[in-house]
This record gives sequence, structure tokens and C-alpha cells, in this order.
Amino acid sequence: MLRTLSGRFLILTVIFVMLAEILIFVPSIARFREDYLFSRLERAQIASLALLADDMIGPDLEEELLRNAEVFNVVLRRNEARQLILQSPVPQPIHATFDLRDPSPLVLIRDAMLRLADPEPRVIRVIGNPVREAGLLIEVTMETSGLRAAMLDYGLRILILSAVISIFTASLLFLSVRALLVKPIKGVVAAMQNYAANPEDARRIITPSATVTELREAEEALAKMETELTGALRQKERLAQLGGAVAKISHDLRNILTSAQLFTDRIEMSEDPSVRRLAPKLVNSITRAINLTESTLAFGKAEEPPPKLARVALADIVEDVLDSERMAVSDDSDISMSGDVPTGLVVRADPEQLFRVLSNLVRNARQALAQTGKGGEIGLRACEEDGAWKIEVTDTGPGLPPKAQANLFTPFQGGARKGGSGLGLAISAELIRGHGGTLTLERTGPDGTVFRISLPMGETG
Repeated sequence: MLRTLSGRFLILTVIFVMLAEILIFVPSIARFREDYLFSRLERAQIASLALLADDMIGPDLEEELLRNAEVFNVVLRRNEARQLILQSPVPQPIHATFDLRDPSPLVLIRDAMLRLADPEPRVIRVIGNPVREAGLLIEVTMETSGLRAAMLDYGLRILILSAVISIFTASLLFLSVRALLVKPIKGVVAAMQNYAANPEDARRIITPSATVTELREAEEALAKMETELTGALRQKERLAQLGGAVAKISHDLRNILTSAQLFTDRIEMSEDPSVRRLAPKLVNSITRAINLTESTLAFGKAEEPPPKLARVALADIVEDVLDSERMAVSDDSDISMSGDVPTGLVVRADPEQLFRVLSNLVRNARQALAQTGKGGEIGLRACEEDGAWKIEVTDTGPGLPPKAQANLFTPFQGGARKGGSGLGLAISAELIRGHGGTLTLERTGPDGTVFRISLPMGETG
């Protein structure tokens, strides 16, 4: 019971309602005491008026008047003259005097609580104003036992009534909370458990139905999350299947490229100057293709091989990348490529992986410029800055679309061109992270795009 939301709400409701009733009880009991004392003053005034009307009242009648008024004596001040009207023996000294002519609420509450806390019968003096202006002041002496008994009886009835109201109110709130909150929450929990049993089944996605705004928003957020998760699981399954297919293709392609590599030896023996000039680039391209297929096989195992770090001349790698991409540019295309790398700049990196990264970035820039049909410029520049090697790939293209920016470096979601998969950027970012560096998009817009590679210099020995 205490562990459930409805049970705790029930207990808290009872406590809060009882607290409110106690806050009502304290001033109520003070008001009851004040009314009780006023009633004794009124009775005493009536008894004194009877005596004033007939001075021949005997002792027995006077005693009866005092007994009916529940006081020991009455003093009435009329015309500035204080006069003892009725009197009888007082059993004990007067304990305290209470003036009801203009008391503050705090004083009334304090006196009432002190009276309830004192079980001993006391004799007190009470002073008040006569009703209907029948004098200037009326004063009585009375015992407190009847007052305290009446206050206890009144307080007990108030507490019983408060308890009944609290239980009734708490029950109504309990049923209301159970109907409006607890049952809908249990429904959401049941829907979550049902979905968790088979998250790939779209039929198990929760359908928002709550009428309470907050619960409705929670159900809508849960439905959105479950929809995205189901899509992600399906995509993961497709990626796993694609990975298996790519691994098989890469395995066979590696064998084909290995065979092609054997034929390049004969090409290098050709006497044609053009063939002899292009043969080394062909050999390098086939070698890189073999390395790429081997890396793809490793990637299919959800792991990228660690970089084989070595000191390499960055200008040579940049020149190879630009030469390879220039061969893919058609003769009628107005796309130019340039490199600005200091001749003596040596970086510590895996040459094959760095070539793949730069080649991916330049190829993306070339394809983006080709789609515009207007041509443009692609630049590669590098420098040493803040203890790191900085490499920037720039283009004057139209910039990345918003979707590509939002899913940058995410496979199959961050493609910058129509039909693109986004794998190139994802693989490039992973390779640079393997070097301890970062690949970031510095800026993009109508004036062009800039990607920056930062490689830590670290220990170069």
C-alpha cells in the first residue's frame, strides 16, 4: 500500500486535511471559549437587572440567580459607580483576570490553549461590556471546571467531524487519482512492457489515448521514441545484412585486384613514355584498392585496423590525392584543384588511411561542384598550429544541405548529395579518431565548405 502512488496519495491527503482541520480547530476553540464567557456575562447581567428592579430579593433568590448564571458574584458599573450587585462565598482565591472588552485573536487563542492544558479547577474574574448599553462595565467571578468541560466536549466533536471529513475527502481523491492518473500510468507501463517484448514489431508501438494533457504528452513522446527505435533496429538489421554482403564482395574483389596487380609488372616494361609515366600511379591505385578491400573486411567485423603511424611527407600524399581526382574530372568541366602544403611538412600518420580521408573529402567536394554544373575550385592546405598539424579541404560549392549537417558523420544519413550514403565522412571521421585527432566541419554555406583535420603532433620520435 505504501509503495503505490495511490496509497501514498491517500495517506498524504488524510494528513493534509487533518492539518487543515487542526488549523481551523485552534481558532474555533478560542471562539467557543469567548462565546461561553460572554454567555456567562449576559446571564449575570440579567440576574443583576432583576435585583435592580426589586431591592427586596431575599438571600435564597439571590443564590438561585447566581447559580443559574454559574458565577459567584456580579459587579456592575453604572454612572461611573462600581456596585456589587450579587455575591456569594468564593471557594478559593482568584487565579486570573480576563478582559473581553477588546482582546486580540492571539490572546484569545493563547488563553484557550492554556485553559485546555490546565485540568485544575480555578476561580477567574471575567470583565466585559454589558449588552444593550446597560452600564459601563460588568464583572463576574466564576469557576473554570464547567468551561473546560464544555471546551473539551466541543473540541472532541470538532475532531470527530474533521476525521470524518478527512476520510471522505481522501477517499474521493483516492478514487479520482486512481481513475485519472494511476490507471493511465499502468496502461503506459503495460504498453512499454508489451513493446519491450518485441521492439521490432511496429504494431506494439503505443497509440496515444490519454485525455490528461501531461499523460498525453508522455504517450506521444514514448510513441515517437518507440517509432525511432523500431526504425533504428530495422536499419541495424539491414546494415548487418549489407555488411555481410560487402564483406563477401570485398573478399572476391581483393582476389581480382591481386590478380590485376600481377599484370602491372608487364605494363611497367612498356617502352611507351606515357605508359611508363602512368604505370606507377596505376600500381599505387591497385595497391590502395587492395588495402581498401582488406580494410572493408575488417570494418565488416565492426573494427577498423589501427593506424600504422609513420613520418610521411604530407605534400606527396596531397599530390597523389589531387592527381587521382583530376583524372575523374571531365575535359569540359570547369573544376580546378590546387594544393598549398609546405614542401618540408612531415606528419606522423598512417599514409594509406590519411590518403583515404583526404580522397573522400576531395571527392565529395568534386561531386558537389559537378552537380551544380558551374564548376569551382577545390583547395588543400596545411600548416602547423597550436601543437597540431592542421589540414583544410575547401571548396566553392553550394554548401551542405541542412539534413547532411544534422547527421554529419552518420552512416547512411549524412550524405551530402542525392544518392550519397554518407559512409565516406563516417569512415574518415573514424580513421582520424584512430590517429587521436578530429575531423570537423568548420563552415558551410553558399560561399563554400571547409573541413578541417587536426592531428596531434605528440611524440614524433
